[in-house]
Amino acid sequence: MNALIIISLLGVFAMMADVLNLRKLVLPVTLLGLGAAIGMNIVQWSNTGTWFSEMLVFDHYGIAFSIAITFIALLWLLIRPEYFSAEAKRPELPSLFLFTLSGALVMVSYADLTMLFIGLEILSISLYVLCSSDKLNLRSNEAGLKYFLMGAFATGFLLFGIALIYGAAGTFNLVAIHNYVQTAGSTIPIFFYAGILLMLVGLLFKVSAVPFHFWAPDVYEGAPTPVTAFMATLVKTTAFAALYRLFSTCFPDLTGWWSGVLAIIAAITMLTGNILAVSQSGFKRMLAYSSVAHAGYLLIAVVAMNDVSAGALFLYTVAYSIASLGAFAIADSLGEEAKVDDLKGFAAKNPGMAVALVILMLSLAGIPPVAGFFAKYYLFYGALLSGYTWLVLVAVLSSLIGVYYYFRVIYTIFQPTSSEVTPATASASHRVLVVAAAAASLILGIFPEMLKRLF
Repeated sequence: MNALIIISLLGVFAMMADVLNLRKLVLPVTLLGLGAAIGMNIVQWSNTGTWFSEMLVFDHYGIAFSIAITFIALLWLLIRPEYFSAEAKRPELPSLFLFTLSGALVMVSYADLTMLFIGLEILSISLYVLCSSDKLNLRSNEAGLKYFLMGAFATGFLLFGIALIYGAAGTFNLVAIHNYVQTAGSTIPIFFYAGILLMLVGLLFKVSAVPFHFWAPDVYEGAPTPVTAFMATLVKTTAFAALYRLFSTCFPDLTGWWSGVLAIIAAITMLTGNILAVSQSGFKRMLAYSSVAHAGYLLIAVVAMNDVSAGALFLYTVAYSIASLGAFAIADSLGEEAKVDDLKGFAAKNPGMAVALVILMLSLAGIPPVAGFFAKYYLFYGALLSGYTWLVLVAVLSSLIGVYYYFRVIYTIFQPTSSEVTPATASASHRVLVVAAAAASLILGIFPEMLKRLF
């Protein structure tokens, strides 16, 4: 809870800093605050509990994901630290990012459907503004409008689903809803199942799963690259943590009803994301479809729903987010309209960065010995334990498709460039982020149990 208070106060401070002429303090205070939030979460690990009449629960699951998303936010700052500098042209951006982070902390620790909705709206409203924050760019304006319209519809589905579940169970509390499911048994009304379906639609939109993924490529491509990186990593991690908490707490006794549908969606999402990513020439758009594919892999943990699923989900979201942040840092250094072919000559100009980028691509592709391989291994192992052999086979096939476009990036960076083209040069903060992400991917690949055994 202390971490949530710290992040919320950071957002208020960042919002008032321009008025109080304290903009030069925003970046150092934010760094200190994020570090303090991680420290508070670590301290709270042995002192779990509930707040606000059991509407928020800070258990090991919530604390672990809170630490993860706060750490992701710290790494993300390296993509564009000038957003938080005294010379920033848009002084409202730091507060929007911090309020988004506070909404994310609520979403991973909710114990009541009311808090799920509040956290989701805090996160989403800030993102609508951030996507269109590049006001002179028509693509950014289009991305913000498209995300707002689609997000509003998805929120409507989620709220209608919550209303139907409340109408049957008479409560918003997750544990109480689970108790109702156990007590009611075969007398559960049909509109309760409709409520589950509608809530699933709303949350699948947030994780950009097929067929609710159409917004993702356009929004990811049109939004400023730092915002895209934020959405593809921190926001996706948050959405999956919320989705898993909902179904593992409320509806584990109804897996026979919803798990088959979700397994089919996971399979289609993996194949669609990877197949469409192969044909993309734009670097950001390729990463956008890659994000869709990874949403399919992460859905496997929700489908399996067993003793290893929570740890596998946590390891995968951390491994994916770290590798994706490094990739988006490279995309940011190339520019908003970057193509994959723009990476030609990158290794000759930035040899150290090229090696780090190779490690990140290997992690995203799931090649050993980096973190992405072991994250996929635990996901697939959990699915096999639950009897979803066919889903694992589809996942392996889609992973093989994904290897093609990730290795295309690796191949391109070692290609020579023409004399008329100047290879991209990364900034110091980009270099630090990419190298740190590559190092973290290697460490997690060597010691994957370090995260998985938290659950």
